[in-house]
Amino acid sequence: MSKRKTKDRSLSVGECISQVHSVLRRRFLQPCHHGKKFGVESQHKHLVELLKRTVIHGESNSALIVGPRGSGKSMLLKDALQEILEMNQIKENALQVHLNGLLQTNDKIALKEITRQLNLENVVGERVFGSFAENLSFLLEALKKGDRTSSCPVLFILDEFDLFAHHKNQTLLYNLFDIAQSAQTPVAVIGMTCRLDVMELLEKRVKSRFSHRQIHLLNSFGFSQYLEMFQDQLSLPPDFPDCQYAEEWNKNIQSLVGNKMIEDVLQKQFNSAKDVRSLHMLLLLTLSRISASHLQLNAGDFLEVVKLRSMDSKANILHGLSVLELCLIIAMKHLQEIYDGEPFNFQMVHNEFQKFVQRKAHSVYNFETPVVMKAFEHLHQLELIKPLEGLSARAQKEYRLMNLLLDNTQISEALQKYPNCPTDVKQWAVSSLS
Repeated sequence: MSKRKTKDRSLSVGECISQVHSVLRRRFLQPCHHGKKFGVESQHKHLVELLKRTVIHGESNSALIVGPRGSGKSMLLKDALQEILEMNQIKENALQVHLNGLLQTNDKIALKEITRQLNLENVVGERVFGSFAENLSFLLEALKKGDRTSSCPVLFILDEFDLFAHHKNQTLLYNLFDIAQSAQTPVAVIGMTCRLDVMELLEKRVKSRFSHRQIHLLNSFGFSQYLEMFQDQLSLPPDFPDCQYAEEWNKNIQSLVGNKMIEDVLQKQFNSAKDVRSLHMLLLLTLSRISASHLQLNAGDFLEVVKLRSMDSKANILHGLSVLELCLIIAMKHLQEIYDGEPFNFQMVHNEFQKFVQRKAHSVYNFETPVVMKAFEHLHQLELIKPLEGLSARAQKEYRLMNLLLDNTQISEALQKYPNCPTDVKQWAVSSLS
């Protein structure tokens, strides 16, 4: 046993890093993590009981999981299904049918997908059915072993549930709920949607057959639980191949939770978006910094990632402009200051730019008017300026009124980072001279 332990701990640094990436990336990208349940304990218990009654006791059920995008609806369902399927007393022949409203855009496509997932293409063959209900009933009948008590339980999972409500006459929903309400075959219909008003979309006949069970996910955890989630998601599991590395990694993660800088980063993240998906994205980007030369995460890694994520896209565009285009942006900035944010046109910008050229007496900035116009139009294409709607839109392009879509801070920061920016252009930008 001791030899085996020694062998377990003898992974090379490269192998350890590879394993860390493999384990944690799978956790972040395919979230079905049997760790602590944060803020969804009661919902998880409710869903497991519901599925258990169908799969073990043969009782039909229907329910909706409702919550905003990224709140963990899919994760909750996957976790509950995995827990159910791992139970010893489970029926081995329990089947799952996964449908998505974005893919199965009408009932005919949905029925084909149900047939495919239940492996009943050969059973259906060339049969012709009079109605959708008859076709679906035949499919479920084909799953029976001989008597009603040994019917195969089927779990229908409907992602983007609200989109199925837009199908003609809501035939699929009606028939699924009708079967779930009757005692024909043990069926569970679980819908997932981000629309709180989903019940308003259902027809009366569909509503009457639905159980009206709704499981709401509202990210109802506090910041202390968010910190626990952060630690839980980044910790390596006990069965990690290299025990010593895993122990050191987990100790480091535990120390990060108490770090003030990390706490500030997570507090900002929590305040802007407290859903699990956003946290996973933050952790995934930070994890990418781990390498053979950088074995452990630190506060600097998280600060760099936050800086990367909060980078201003418009300010970044400024770094790729020509000096002429940058000069036009500065001219617009001065015009906004002089006229208190009033719209401007090309002629005004060109005049402001010419004043700068004459003042500096630099022939290097002395461009022909068509060239300056081309640069002005390029700024419009980049959506750094936008034309004013109304009468101005029909004016000649030289006199068409425009608004600048950048503020002074963005321009100042971009000038600081602009590669080899001429000194006189920088001075003009901070100058109050018109």
